[in-house]
Amino acid sequence: MSSFDPDTRTSWLAPEDLDLVRDRVPMVYVQAVPVRLDDAGIVTHVGLLLRLLPDGSISRAVVSGRILYGETVRHALLRHLAKDVGPVARPRLPPQPAPFTVVEYFPHPEVTGFHDPRQHAVSLVFVVPVDGDCMPADDALEFSWITPEEVVSPTGQQELSGDQGRLVRMALAHVGRLT
Repeated sequence: MSSFDPDTRTSWLAPEDLDLVRDRVPMVYVQAVPVRLDDAGIVTHVGLLLRLLPDGSISRAVVSGRILYGETVRHALLRHLAKDVGPVARPRLPPQPAPFTVVEYFPHPEVTGFHDPRQHAVSLVFVVPVDGDCMPADDALEFSWITPEEVVSPTGQQELSGDQGRLVRMALAHVGRLT
């Protein structure tokens, strides 16, 4: 275990520097789909944040954020989960987590179907079992546990922003819960 402690300040680049980098370099993100499991290890619920979007609309989303320079993927996942669903959420991550998929977001939606108008981003996506109590982050309106059936329903999919519905469906398919 290294004693190296990465600089994990949330404002690791000034906004104008971040815009410059986003214009030239793909950004690396982690995304976590929090889940509750039953005693047999079957996904019973998906955890989703309810957020106010920049355009004033309200939408559900998974946990997401950048990996900081010098930070491990595991530490980035733990940091974003603690920030978004609270410090007592108790996510279960292995020592070396592996994503179930990699998603590329492009400024132009026709490239992959995953769209981020700000940047080209590469996201490592994980399904993360969570055991503890969850509470929304400061920038989230609420955190809810939703059944797989509810989240893949037409109403559930409409509540998810942008590509989040597709991403959650991919996660549920990965764990054998897509109906």
